[in-house]
Amino acid sequence: MIEDKDTAHLDLEDFASRRAEVYLTEKFQNLIDEAKECINEIEPHQLNLEDETILLLDVREPDEFASGYLRKANHLTIPRGRLEFVAIKKIFQQYGTDVKIVTYCFKGPRGLLAAFQLKKMGFKNVVNLNGGVLNWLAKGYT
Repeated sequence: MIEDKDTAHLDLEDFASRRAEVYLTEKFQNLIDEAKECINEIEPHQLNLEDETILLLDVREPDEFASGYLRKANHLTIPRGRLEFVAIKKIFQQYGTDVKIVTYCFKGPRGLLAAFQLKKMGFKNVVNLNGGVLNWLAKGYT
């Protein structure tokens, strides 16, 4: 009988864990949808045509850099988890709030959320690279 209680307890824990996962997935998707309403996305071919006055902002973690990065003159790396703490010092003081910023990550969502946050922080001209580095490389750019 104890075995049945343990199994029932494990099933309940598993159910609660899956329910929390679904809830968080929904909340995350809502946040992504909200960001998509406010942030324009740029395609790789459009970014390739941009001049060197743009600021590329890589929001990936340091261990992800080996997967490739975009080679442009004005390039900063600020991991997404540190963005709010570092943006004022590294972006505002050096470039101001009017600089065109293109955020990117590996696939796109972190870059989109970073762009959304930068816009909330007062940066006026922020877009995200649609599909991130993965899309950039898939289109043949280096």
